[in-house]
Amino acid sequence: MTTRTESVDTPAGEARITWHHAPARTARLVLALGHGAGGGIEARDLQALAAALPAQGVTVALVEQPWRVAGKKVAAAPKVLDEGWRGLWPALAKPGLPVVAGGRSAGARVACRTAAELGAAGVLALAFPLHPPGRPEKSRAEELTGAGRPALVVQGGRDPFGRPAEFPPPTAQAAYELVEVPHADHGFAVPKTAGPTPEETLEVITGAAAAWLAALPL
Repeated sequence: MTTRTESVDTPAGEARITWHHAPARTARLVLALGHGAGGGIEARDLQALAAALPAQGVTVALVEQPWRVAGKKVAAAPKVLDEGWRGLWPALAKPGLPVVAGGRSAGARVACRTAAELGAAGVLALAFPLHPPGRPEKSRAEELTGAGRPALVVQGGRDPFGRPAEFPPPTAQAAYELVEVPHADHGFAVPKTAGPTPEETLEVITGAAAAWLAALPL
């Protein structure tokens, strides 16, 4: 695996991509992952996927939105996040491989909202924020079910932004798969008393993503 960082100008400002390249002879797709509103690409799940997937032919592109690159502490509005993501897309597609859009939390929402128009091969939604904590009536399910692309949701079993049982059932028109990460919260942290170690929890995430990506029709 080789790693490089690229700056990209977008309508929302300068963004940054950290590429974790699969070997050229085996690379078959790009997985573009955006971060959440409360952190950057150092999130444990994003880093675990960047470390695990290149050996399986998946180039992982960790995307930093302009607000984060600029050092701001508060995330931009959803419309601005979408503008930044759209502006990045040509750079993500430049390797000439199918691109799966994804991200964690707010990054997952951006991927869902823009997947169809950008021609993403699929959507990987990590810790999808189905609703604000304690406000299930403020559902964002339509963003997920309206993605218009094959999707995988990887969700913590005790995520206050939406537990797996709260998600609407998939339909023929809004098909997606959901994998539960036992005992995990929104950041995929698991209590020490729960049983699984942090390493085992990350293996659930990377294993689910790898299996889904391997089966994705490209």
